[in-house]
Amino acid sequence: MADAEEDYSSLPLTERATHKIWKVRKQAYEDITKDFEKSGSESDVCFKPWLNDPSVWKSIVADANVAAQQEGINALYAFLQFGGPNAGNRSRPYTISSLAEKGIVSTKAATKSRSIDVLLLYIELDTPSPIVDELVPFLSHKMPKVVAATTNVLYTIYKEFGAKTVNPKPVLQFLPKLFAHGDKNVRAEAVNLTVELYKWLKDGMKPMFFNDLKPVQQKELDEAFEKVKNETAKQMRLLRSQQVAAAESSAGHGDDSEAEPEGETDAFDLFEPVDVSSKIPKDFWEQINSTKWKDRKESLDVLYGILNVPRIKEEDFNELVRLLAKSMKDANITVVIVAANCVECLAKGLRRGFAKYRSAVFLPIAERLKEKKQTVTDALSAALDGVFDSTSLTDILEDTMELLKNKNPQVKLESLRFLIRSLRNTRIAPAKNEVKVISDNVTKLLADTLEATRTAAAEAMGTLMKIMGERAMNPFLDGLDDIRKSKIKEFFETAQVKAKDKPPAPSVAMSMATTAKQGVKKKVAAKNPSSQIQPSRAGAPNTNRPSVEETSSPSKRVSSVTKPLAPKQQPSRLSKKTPLPPAIASPTRAAAQIEENVPHNPPVASKFGLGSRGGLTARTLQAPHSHSKPVEGLKSIDLQSSNIERAELERLRLEKETWLTETVGYRVEKEKLLQELSEIRLQNVQLIEEHTRDVLSIKAKETQLLRLRSDIQTAEESVEKKQREIDRLKRELARFSRASSPSASDFADTIATEPYGGYPRERTTSASGISSTGEHSQRMSALSRPRNRSSLAGSYTIDDSQIGYPSREGIRSPISESGASKDKSQQHKIDGDVRIGDPTDPNENWKRAAQVTSQLKMRIEQMKARQHMRGVS
Repeated sequence: MADAEEDYSSLPLTERATHKIWKVRKQAYEDITKDFEKSGSESDVCFKPWLNDPSVWKSIVADANVAAQQEGINALYAFLQFGGPNAGNRSRPYTISSLAEKGIVSTKAATKSRSIDVLLLYIELDTPSPIVDELVPFLSHKMPKVVAATTNVLYTIYKEFGAKTVNPKPVLQFLPKLFAHGDKNVRAEAVNLTVELYKWLKDGMKPMFFNDLKPVQQKELDEAFEKVKNETAKQMRLLRSQQVAAAESSAGHGDDSEAEPEGETDAFDLFEPVDVSSKIPKDFWEQINSTKWKDRKESLDVLYGILNVPRIKEEDFNELVRLLAKSMKDANITVVIVAANCVECLAKGLRRGFAKYRSAVFLPIAERLKEKKQTVTDALSAALDGVFDSTSLTDILEDTMELLKNKNPQVKLESLRFLIRSLRNTRIAPAKNEVKVISDNVTKLLADTLEATRTAAAEAMGTLMKIMGERAMNPFLDGLDDIRKSKIKEFFETAQVKAKDKPPAPSVAMSMATTAKQGVKKKVAAKNPSSQIQPSRAGAPNTNRPSVEETSSPSKRVSSVTKPLAPKQQPSRLSKKTPLPPAIASPTRAAAQIEENVPHNPPVASKFGLGSRGGLTARTLQAPHSHSKPVEGLKSIDLQSSNIERAELERLRLEKETWLTETVGYRVEKEKLLQELSEIRLQNVQLIEEHTRDVLSIKAKETQLLRLRSDIQTAEESVEKKQREIDRLKRELARFSRASSPSASDFADTIATEPYGGYPRERTTSASGISSTGEHSQRMSALSRPRNRSSLAGSYTIDDSQIGYPSREGIRSPISESGASKDKSQQHKIDGDVRIGDPTDPNENWKRAAQVTSQLKMRIEQMKARQHMRGVS
């Protein structure tokens, strides 16, 4: 047995690695690992057998013995670690599938961990795409443990290298299948993988798979996403190519260079472009122009369903954009909302491809911001944000500034809010002239009458200050009061922006001072000729020139760089003899001195004959030629320049006094206007209160009038009802009298139809009112009193005083006296006739009729009394 073992050790490693005895294989794997670790470079002899026949690694990784498999995977790891990218490229096609089926599902934790390390090392050596492409098919494996282990490996890959380095698109397509898997371990690993991808892709990844999940799974994922929403994803491990680039970058920038923070990965490129134009129905173009708003809305709803995709294929959408812009002016707000949603989807789906359509839809959308309904405002604001994402701040700045001058306060407010969102999301800091334009227009709105507009203006200034810095924004805040400044500073501290203004380059004066101290003038001239100053022959007068430049204003230093004229350096040299405060070092004065000193430079240079020095001076941008001037002309030049500087100083002082006076006048005028504005507001409030009281009083009077009209209508209906009852009672009385006694019937007919004073009795009764009715009632009651036959047989006369008639002068009636007397005589005659021939029973009937008549009279009197009281009120 010992001899056999010695024979095994004498075999070549390639034969021992494929031996049938597992112990021999295990020992061979260990020896291979040691050889790789002792190697000096990737081209050593120990790597050649395994590079020439890389298919051997497939059997090594999938060794049937667990212990031998562990050592075999360790040997592969050492091979990749010390063999480099060449070893990975050669062995990768034979080992990935074996590692997925045998390595990552091993029961031994060490083997499983080393298998994952091998896969990560494969990615580090080259690119991640081949590894991921070979692992993705194992997500559909029939064994659940293989699917779960592969999902876990993918989670580790994205956690280490990030979604920016590893393309997440192939994995995102498999997520619905993983969540629909029957094994709970697979679903748990799918959740971990999805959360890790969400750290990089955020909500942009949802359209690819989220709608295919169950509602319970969606809720679970939303809760998990909420926990990591604010986490910033960062790549933990770099590829070899990235490591080389990082090393070169750190060597070039030094230790002070800071790595840029990892940003959110854009998921736009993960989606396939969708051809939406072919999906638009043919009747869409007819319905969108229909006169019925429902047809227009339905057509836009169909269009929104087509355009609501993550990415749209670029085509000619001019006609479609024109129709959407026209829909922004629709009278129905629901049509406007759907049209705005369509513009948002089209802008997000095209990204930069939508920039050419911006001019057609931007202003129609912004002008519709006058709508006060929040749903409309939200839809329009989202559409504007989509348009901005497809363009830049420079593209929308001019139109936005015009909107800030709009007369409608709602348009101004929403335009300001759109500007704030644009400043937050822009990744390129605005230029200096754009900052000035924004500041000039926004600061005017700080004094707006609407509180919300003033607050939005302060927020816009604070956001702009966050981008540009406090120092750059100080000139635009000088004229503001402390309250507005503090408000802007509050928004400045809390603002969150994506763009940062680059710090200004070091000034030329500072670089010149540094080079003067170090004395390395030749090297500085080679690197930056514009910042080099040629020393004069005397030497002493020029030693202080850099210090004078340092005391100059920043504007002068900038102008000295942007305008490379040689004589421009002369005022700085001459200011050494006539020192002046830094305030007078303006570009205007420098330009004036250049114009006066230019004709003197050429002849002076020829007198001194500087030769090569003159050539060097001519090549530098700021080299002063004044050193070549004659000594006798220096005093006159200094005197002349001093007089010019003094005159300009006086002029600047006068201008400053004038500006101060104007500023004081403006402030006084502003205070007066503010006071007048407050008085007008107070008067407006009082007028509004008075108007409110008048409106309430008018409404109260109208209410009373309506009530009175209702009461009058009710009374008229009651009168009509009573009149009908009177007519009914009259008919009852007439019918009852005819049925009981013919004479009584004739008497009733005589009373009803006999003319009374030239008029029929019915009209007389209605004209005489209550008094006539009372007469008739008393007369009827007198007639109905019981009498015996002896009294009836004698001479019986009914007197007016006995019956109780009122005096006829007190009753306004058209009935004449003659008619009344005639009626009396006829009545006496009829009464006598009736009384003579009536039996006993008719008397009872007459008594009963009299009672009915008296009741009728009382009702009529009560009704007329109520009408009279209503007329008085």
